[in-house]
Parts: sequence; structure tokens; C-alpha cells
Amino acid sequence: MRRRDLLIRLGLVAGGAGGAWWLRDHVVWRGPTVAFAANGSSGWLPYAEPRAPTPTVDVTVNGQPVRALIDSGAQYSVIDRSLMERLGLTNVFNIPMVAYGVGGDAQVGRGTTLDVAIGGLRLTGLRAAILGLGPLASDQGLGAALILGQDVLRELVLELDTAEHRVRFLPREGWTPSSSLKPVPVTRAGKALQAGITLEGATVNAVIDTGASAVLAVTRETAEAAGLLDGRERTPGQSIVLGGTVRAETVVVRTLTIGDELYRQATVAIYDDVAVPGFPKALVGMAAFENRRLALDLGGPGLFVERPMEITVGA
Repeated sequence: MRRRDLLIRLGLVAGGAGGAWWLRDHVVWRGPTVAFAANGSSGWLPYAEPRAPTPTVDVTVNGQPVRALIDSGAQYSVIDRSLMERLGLTNVFNIPMVAYGVGGDAQVGRGTTLDVAIGGLRLTGLRAAILGLGPLASDQGLGAALILGQDVLRELVLELDTAEHRVRFLPREGWTPSSSLKPVPVTRAGKALQAGITLEGATVNAVIDTGASAVLAVTRETAEAAGLLDGRERTPGQSIVLGGTVRAETVVVRTLTIGDELYRQATVAIYDDVAVPGFPKALVGMAAFENRRLALDLGGPGLFVERPMEITVGA
């Protein structure tokens, strides 16, 4: 397995730098102005990196082509520091914000304002934190130098077709899920969505994180409490996090439920505990929705998924 594949499969834990971003010291973060084309949607757009389960799209930022990761685990949108410099952006302002990744390293942020075009969708005045995204923005990761976070997603509806590796955005007003999409019980965790899950009978709340690749990623404390560190085989690997990579490992669980769905022989990623108040203990990633359609309405809140009765995700 190539190193890039390993990073994509075991990495992007905590949002592939997504849920891995828990931005503290809350500030007033004004949402962008959202405008759709006459057809009322962005149109279906292919994943910019179809080999990865996490959704990426080609966008334009201030008129320049950029690859973006759509990350429901990120509180705010983020632009990589090197991209900001390449674009020659000068509208930079200081913000009282600290960003933490799974590795525990912190970055003090500045911000900028962007105009972003995504197919038939226009985001005007998008405020984005300026941070060093590290491997995520390079060929080691997804080549995504822009993160579209909850500040964008709570303004619209995100639909993903994971079988066809495509994505589209729709206005929240008047939107209803298609008959094939069934609701998954969710609650709010800050601005994110979380679902109740069970790990071989142990109950955990997990954030729905489109920036994470694994079916489920948990902290080491959560894994121990759920009985996952009971001597079963653990596979080492690496995960992309804020500004770099950290060690991670995976285990196979006999049963895992998300809402009322049952997954058998599921691979769960384990990352080290993060000493940040409010950092999620568990993340549901895109492998949980493989080969299905789903819709997220963070402003609802709502999660709707095409659901088989039972899913086997490993051997």
C-alpha cells in the first residue's frame, strides 16, 4: 500500500484536519452571503480526488482555481497559509482564536475574507482562518488548501452521492429529502451534528464528520472505556492532522451501530487523547456511508441517509 493510500484510509482522523480542528475562544464569525444559479443548486460536482472517501471539490477563490475539502467537523472555514500568500491576499485581520489538531499542537490564527465559486453556488464574504494545513494541502494528503466548514454548511444543504463520488449544494429554504433518504436521529454538538452509537454494546456520542475517512474514529480514552483495548490485534498507521501527521492505530469491532443501522466487522481508528475542552470523543467518517446517498442540514439539524438493514464493512 502506498503511503498516500495509508494516509487517506487511516488518516483524516478528526476531520482530516477537520474534526481535528476544534477552534476555541469563540468569536463572532459572520456567515457568507449565499447565492445560487437560476436552477437553484450548485449542480452535481465530481469529487476532485475520487480515490478518497472524503468529499473534495474544485472551486475558485477570488477567481483562482483551488481544491476544497467539505468538512462538517470543522467549526470554521480555513485557508492554507501558503495559498493565501500565492493568491496575494492582503485583507488580513487578527482574530482571537486558537486551533488545535489531534496531535495537540496549537496555531494562533489570523483571518481573511474570500469570494468562492462552487459550480452554480457563490459564497461572498466568506471569513476563513489562515492556518498551516501541512500535508492536507499537499500531494501527501488531498491537495486541499481550503476547508469549507460549518460556517458554510449551516447556510445550505449538502448532498453527497458516495457511489458516484459527487456532491451538490442546495438552498435550505423549501428543501425536503427524497423518499429514498431516511432520517438518522441526531442532536447538536455545538454547531456540529452528533449521533448516538454503540461499540459492542458500549454507548458513545459521535460527531458526523465528512472530513474523516474511517467508519468511526475514537480517542484512546473512549476506546479503553468501550473495551476495545482488550488484547485484540491493533494495526499501526498515520493520520493527517492540523499541520502534520500523528501515529494512529486501528482495531476491528464485531458490531457497531449508528442510529439504528448495524455494521459488522467494522474498522475503528484510535487516536491519542486531546487535552482540549469540548474536543469530540468520537467521529463518524465517510466510510460509514459508502456507496450511498446522504444529505446534511446542519441548520436543521438533520441527517438523511439511504440505509440498508445491515452492513458488513470488513472481514
